[in-house]
Amino acid sequence: MTVIGLTGKTGSGKSSVCAELKKTNIVYIIDTDVLARKIVEKDMPALNELCGFFGGDILNGDGTLNRKALAKKAFSSEESTEKLNSITHPYITKEVGKEIEFAKENGYEFCVIDAAALLESDCKSFCDVIAVVAADEQTRLERILERDSLDNDSALQRIRAQKNDEYYFKNADIIIMNEGGGSVSESARKLLDFAKGKI
Repeated sequence: MTVIGLTGKTGSGKSSVCAELKKTNIVYIIDTDVLARKIVEKDMPALNELCGFFGGDILNGDGTLNRKALAKKAFSSEESTEKLNSITHPYITKEVGKEIEFAKENGYEFCVIDAAALLESDCKSFCDVIAVVAADEQTRLERILERDSLDNDSALQRIRAQKNDEYYFKNADIIIMNEGGGSVSESARKLLDFAKGKI
């Protein structure tokens, strides 16, 4: 089984590429956003660690995580953001490992790790191929405005907080341009063909 790491900036269209890949029935998709929510469910060790560092007021009255309260603290400084990542990433990596094993045991030809922070995480070590989905800033801005109901300034702030294209491109084995003009299904097919040739 070939493991593909799929990453890219916000609004690049990773989700649409994943949706096309999933249609083939030979690809198992691991959505790290889903795993990130799973590891901070009530009474989970990661949530307890977060409380230990950021304080008990990141919890709701019923003991579940108050995401806005955590975000306010975690993104208040670079140090706090790094601490958030240092607590959560090992738990996410462990869950990704379990998901890869599941995909292997169930006979999938490919396993795709869909992760915005793939290049900064230990999940990168699982990957045989790194694929970066890219789009120009205007296309990404339009997608974010539509998807997240943000105002223009907030969307631009989110875009510009990320690393530049060069950072992504220099770490990529293959770059998928997803600016709306081409076929996403064609891009997905090219990615799988590339991955087959890589191994």
